[in-house]
Amino acid sequence: MSKIILSGAIRGGHEVYARVEGKVNDAIAKFGADKEVKFPNTGYYLPVIYGILGMKVETLGDMLPVLARCKELLPPLVKDNLWVPYLGHGLDAGMQTLFCFDMEEALKYLEDPIPYCLGEDPTEDNLWMGAADDVIMRKRGVEFVDGSAPGFAAVVGAAPDSKTAASIAKELQEKGIYVFIAGNDNGTSFSEQLAEEDVQVGWPTRLVPFGRDTSAAIHAVGFATRAAMAFGGVEPGDFAGILKYNQYRVFAFVVALGKVTDEWYAAAAGVINYGFPTIADSDIPEVLPTGVCTYEHVVSNIAHDQIVAKAIEVRGLKIQITKIDIPVSHSPAFEGERISRDQMHVELAGPKAEGFEFCRTLELDEVEDGKFEVVGPDLSDMEEGKVYPLAIWVEVAGRNMQPDFEPILERQIHHLLNGAEGVLHIGQRDILWMRISKKSFGAGFSLKHFGTVLHAKFHNEFGKIVDKVQVTMYTDPAKVTELMEKARATYKEREERLGSMTDENIDTYYSCTLCQSFAPDHVCVITPERPGLCGAYNWLDGKAAYEITPTGPNQPIEKGEVLDETLGKWTGVNQFVYTNSHEAVPEFSAYSLMVDPMTSCGCFEAITVLMPMANAVMVVDRDFAGMTPCGMPFSTLAGSCGGGAQTPGFVGISKFYIGSKKFISAEGGILRVAWLPKGLKEAMKEVIETRGAEMGCPDLYEKIATEEDGVTEEEVMEFMQKVGHPALEMDSMF
Repeated sequence: MSKIILSGAIRGGHEVYARVEGKVNDAIAKFGADKEVKFPNTGYYLPVIYGILGMKVETLGDMLPVLARCKELLPPLVKDNLWVPYLGHGLDAGMQTLFCFDMEEALKYLEDPIPYCLGEDPTEDNLWMGAADDVIMRKRGVEFVDGSAPGFAAVVGAAPDSKTAASIAKELQEKGIYVFIAGNDNGTSFSEQLAEEDVQVGWPTRLVPFGRDTSAAIHAVGFATRAAMAFGGVEPGDFAGILKYNQYRVFAFVVALGKVTDEWYAAAAGVINYGFPTIADSDIPEVLPTGVCTYEHVVSNIAHDQIVAKAIEVRGLKIQITKIDIPVSHSPAFEGERISRDQMHVELAGPKAEGFEFCRTLELDEVEDGKFEVVGPDLSDMEEGKVYPLAIWVEVAGRNMQPDFEPILERQIHHLLNGAEGVLHIGQRDILWMRISKKSFGAGFSLKHFGTVLHAKFHNEFGKIVDKVQVTMYTDPAKVTELMEKARATYKEREERLGSMTDENIDTYYSCTLCQSFAPDHVCVITPERPGLCGAYNWLDGKAAYEITPTGPNQPIEKGEVLDETLGKWTGVNQFVYTNSHEAVPEFSAYSLMVDPMTSCGCFEAITVLMPMANAVMVVDRDFAGMTPCGMPFSTLAGSCGGGAQTPGFVGISKFYIGSKKFISAEGGILRVAWLPKGLKEAMKEVIETRGAEMGCPDLYEKIATEEDGVTEEEVMEFMQKVGHPALEMDSMF
């Protein structure tokens, strides 16, 4: 802890104690020790004293033993030539300061007239609210329990001007955070600045002006203490229970605006006991090591346009966005919605334009939460019925975020955007394909609303790891092409992470049922050597996704006993697939195209198809729009085996799976591949050459036909005879 801060807190604690001791003695002399003192209409006496010490202050005389306890807690003033570097000294000075504030504020209710309003709103001639009564406490406190209020900010002092104050208050309001206001800076208060800007204050607007003195900040601490007793079931006097409840359940923080005095230091040290950090706009010493608070204790010199975001980050507060602010409905009911060509306003990416979606992790100070941009034409600038490129570039930051979690978040884009009415999303990574309906465009939907949806849902569903989200949509063709190369390099790095892991040395696989909105009976089984057929998830991704969301679409599958090692059948996997396919798929083979192959959804990167006369297979990817040797283009093939169907001789796969040792290994693996589109063949050249050499056919790459060599099975067979394709000598596939 900073010597400057703690020595200031101890000095401030002594000053406050001396002041309050004098006020208590003066009040006893004036009214007598038996004079009743309380906060009106509350059953918690003086709540901080009652909650932490278990002492009921009902009369002025009851304050004397509390003062004695405060004196015990006060450490000696710090000497310049002697410093005992114990955090406890500063925290004790802070806690007794809170007890003193509790008494000092209670004394104000003996004044005539009482300086505070009673109720939820200030009056025309009195801005200050004082302590919340029990009616307000029950009404507002429950919001901190059910999550509708994510936390509160105790704002002390004043902003440099009224417009800055209004901006800070509005940003806190937009995030649903209560603002408890106290104190002043050189005679100016934050509440008065808001009034100057005609900002309505009071409990209904969540901008609550407690009082003009620093001591009024105790009403925020009292609110938090009462919440622990009222809603947490913590008994009075259980100080550890009170403090822990607030540290983990009441996400509060202090925003200090203006010159920090010793009294402010003392108050800040007091609320650190509760786990509430202080974020200041002034250049005071920082206390960055973690310990009592979730993260840092005191962070300073923060710009006013960044102070709310920084406070939320430092407190570890997770924002829940209850309403997604878009002009169309958002619900899982729309995830299966189809948009035909005559219903669409425009098509984005897909087979006729470049497109991809990508998520990457940045440092916290590199991401502006809630920032959405469109680089290139937006929907209103696009011609109806046309096709445009699209890159969805998502940047996230979080103290618990890891690069390993990026593909999990990236894959969620599929169902999150599909939940918007009139938005069709198919595929993932660089096989993205979207359509926007005329109806939704007419309602005012724009590409920026992609950011609105992803920002809200990432915060709500992945708040454990995500603190900030910004989204940029690129429709400028040159920029989409440029960024696609960067994204593909990252995709490749992710695919290479598995290293030496094999299906045999792992006992647990992972499922993915994310696409069941399109294919209700589809269950993807992800193994170390067989990635998800969409190409977005490998085994490590499935494991990470389960760690993030234990109830999500990626569940662990215990293999169980081996039923058939060649086909890739296990008792545990079969049972899982049967149950989670709604009992539509009784048997599953991980390594076979012909016997109980995996079901296919609609997001596969490629399709493997039997060519019966050639005794071989062809693989066609989504980017190839021409005719294939099986007599069907990709679109027709996708319709034949997609939707969760289990179709022997047809199976959706990821392109990366072609290079796996387990790729249709029950039928001979990659040596069966006799035809690939030229683009896919060239993209997989290194993989084909490596696997071919490993399987005794180093020139396999040259022996695989493309559309330039033939587009019928007969033409492919002629090519196979000409080059001596290995499949000609292999056992029959059926």
